[in-house]
Amino acid sequence: MTRAAKAKGRLGQQEIRDALLKTFNHLEPDDVKSTVMGDTGADIQLSPLAQKSIPISIEVKRRKTGLKTVYTWMDQATNHDKGPPVVFYRSDRQPWLVVSELDHYLELLKGSKKDDN
Repeated sequence: MTRAAKAKGRLGQQEIRDALLKTFNHLEPDDVKSTVMGDTGADIQLSPLAQKSIPISIEVKRRKTGLKTVYTWMDQATNHDKGPPVVFYRSDRQPWLVVSELDHYLELLKGSKKDDN
């Protein structure tokens, strides 16, 4: 992996870390950490306290290309004008995946954990 690719990945992880800390403002920076590029495991490490509010395993990907179709589908969902755009996707013999905008997903996650904050 080139230096530029690692830097791009690191910036993506930091953007997600910052969004999580902004959404779950009871957490401290030590509770949500971006991992070193190349380390095994989740891209964002969560403390035990953070895991109570954010019970997910996080893998961060930034791509220049390769996901254009997903963005086209999101545009279609946006044009329906019936609420936040969400795309449900499944390849043959694979589980369903759900794609939504980050802010919408964080609000859903935050709402599901209201009693924990």
